Amino acid sequence: WVQPVESGGGSVQPGGSLRLTCEVSGNLASRNCMGWFRQAPGNRREGVAVIYTSGDSTYYADSVKGRFTISQGNAKNIIYLQMNNLKPEDTSMYYCAVSRGGGPCAGFIRLRNGQPDWGQGTQVTVSS
Repeated sequence: WVQPVESGGGSVQPGGSLRLTCEVSGNLASRNCMGWFRQAPGNRREGVAVIYTSGDSTYYADSVKGRFTISQGNAKNIIYLQMNNLKPEDTSMYYCAVSRGGGPCAGFIRLRNGQPDWGQGTQVTVSS
């Protein structure tokens, strides 16, 4: 059992920055991947950035490469999403997720490893 909890969302102007935090309660021993996903109204949930729970590798959606950075805290149960140069199209509900199995994180970002454990989400709004 794990429970991710997100924080750090808010409203920002285009070009601004935000940092999201996810703290995961529970046992991560058998979990391979943690990451961030987003879903705007009327759209499918999509992967944004994921990281191995070991911290070895990261994967990003093409739309955020060079602008967003996922990282892991000193405590392995915390991950961050630093979002720079935000655009209006980044407006969405952002969810933290933890994989339930041992599949590769390259598949996890595409939700190919089955449904993960989700947080409740935090809203990010980018507008002038």
